[in-house]
Amino acid sequence: MSGLAALLARRQQPGVFRWHAAFDASDVGHTVEHAGWRFALLDAWPTDSKADFLQRIGEALALPAYYGHNLDALADCLADLPSERVEGTVVLWEGWGPFAHADERGFNLALQVLRERAEAPDEAPFVVLLRGDGPDLQSVSSLD
Repeated sequence: MSGLAALLARRQQPGVFRWHAAFDASDVGHTVEHAGWRFALLDAWPTDSKADFLQRIGEALALPAYYGHNLDALADCLADLPSERVEGTVVLWEGWGPFAHADERGFNLALQVLRERAEAPDEAPFVVLLRGDGPDLQSVSSLD
């Protein structure tokens, strides 16, 4: 988990990354939470649409009831993620490939919202780990 360890220790800038580590999601969650971060498992199998993605990420992050299930509402809710008593948030997005293949435009828009939150300078750290098979993403570096 060395790439993840560097993130949790803040030696690596937050962002959106491809992550090929085969650790069990519960072990990843334990590691993240032990470091004082919030962990969210976005189990997106077999999500293949923007609507499915928006539903599942809302559930994974336990977004408030007023979450509007659109990308603008997601961006607003990500900006309001609770940051008290946590160092930051790590989202492990498993099964992102079907969405990326089925709705390339929707996937890229969702990825842009997540990336903008991860790169927000005045917010608590936010990290998204894309794990599993999917298309080559030139704009997403590997954390491995």
